[in-house]
Amino acid sequence: MPTVLRIDGFRFFFFSNELQEPAHIHVEAGGRYAKFWLEPVELMQSTGFSGPELTRLRDLITDNRELLKERWDEFFHL
Repeated sequence: MPTVLRIDGFRFFFFSNELQEPAHIHVEAGGRYAKFWLEPVELMQSTGFSGPELTRLRDLITDNRELLKERWDEFFHL
């Protein structure tokens, strides 16, 4: 599971067997977890993050979406 980015204690990653799904990013921190689609940036699933944390994550993903999508495409050779 390649880690793509670390910001403010959040780890952004994806699993290597998820090419069958649209481009997305997983985020974890301290036992909390979320999954966001990248196009458009949209929350898919969350466990343990508060509303303000999810807003912060969405903003971080939006700000870094180009990098996250590039890393997805590079890893899956798209």
